[in-house]
Amino acid sequence: MNRSLIYFLESRDNNFNLIRFIAAFGVLFSHSFSLALGRTDTEPFKQFFGMSFGQIAVDIFFISSGFLIANSLFIKKDLANFFWARFLRIYPGLFVAVLFSVFFVGLYFTSYPVEQYLMNPQTYIFLAKNTVLFLGEEPGLPGVFESLPWPGVVNGSLWTLPFEVRAYCLLVVFSIVIHRLITWSKGLLSERLLYSLIPLMGMIIYIANHFYTFLPISYFSSEDFRMYSLFFIGTACYIFKDYLVLSKRFFYTALFFLFISAIHSDLFFIVYNVTIFYVIFYIAYIPKGRIRKFNQYGDYSYGIYIYAWPVQQSIIALMPGINVLELCIYSFALTVLLSYLSWHCIEKKALKLKGKVLFKFKV
Repeated sequence: MNRSLIYFLESRDNNFNLIRFIAAFGVLFSHSFSLALGRTDTEPFKQFFGMSFGQIAVDIFFISSGFLIANSLFIKKDLANFFWARFLRIYPGLFVAVLFSVFFVGLYFTSYPVEQYLMNPQTYIFLAKNTVLFLGEEPGLPGVFESLPWPGVVNGSLWTLPFEVRAYCLLVVFSIVIHRLITWSKGLLSERLLYSLIPLMGMIIYIANHFYTFLPISYFSSEDFRMYSLFFIGTACYIFKDYLVLSKRFFYTALFFLFISAIHSDLFFIVYNVTIFYVIFYIAYIPKGRIRKFNQYGDYSYGIYIYAWPVQQSIIALMPGINVLELCIYSFALTVLLSYLSWHCIEKKALKLKGKVLFKFKV
């Protein structure tokens, strides 16, 4: 029986944990090629589809996040608890991961004397900027990994997190503005129309830029349109939850067109951006049975994401000339161990503090 998304929101029993775990592995997999070889064009998905597994994984993270975060905001309508919950999910685990990068990885691999490393302002710029996130990330520590195939970058995965936290704030701002616009227009403007215009306009610009490249490549132009469009596609799916029906026929049709479009990377890019959200939500809610048992083990995707890069760079530094397959296997095993510790010792405990705020602010 085909059901709309709103039916599945009544339960937390879904496959998002597994989807995010696979996506986090996808980032690690893609980075294994870049970090071991010093080039991005050697990754198999990039060669075949024109998009790396890592890029697809990041898209999955942002679409899923836009959907789930919108559900959190609009159900509770309490900004204090909303921001507190977002803080607890992002920052405790991240702070420990940044400390790990600075005072374990950095101290061990820096080519500087210990005193000089600890007194260098760049060490604390890395620490401060990567724990605040809102103003962007800082990739390098003084004297660390400077001779590797991908030199000087201690944790390149963190670049997406500033987009994530800014997207949370944008969602709150847009929700307030849209509410005011609907009130001001006396019903002439609808919530569904306004929330769909945001990702629609952003995605049109992003796709057009893919073919004509009129936006500069920087964190405040082309990447903004990509990240925020994906996030608000997820939000729009939540707004249209009553109408977005999860159908096996639509799902396999989307997969068919994705498969056929792979004959040309530009065609795949268009079909992919039109269908990826549907594929994500179908896989998240429809497959059941043993696959759901994955939820019993915990949510290790965030830990994998924030630890994988420094672990991979460390392995490359310790084992010069390591091949891609070996790097992928060794780094995955060690990163899963760190993510396990991060989840059970830090993230899970931090999330138990949800709802424990001293004041409330309704929207």
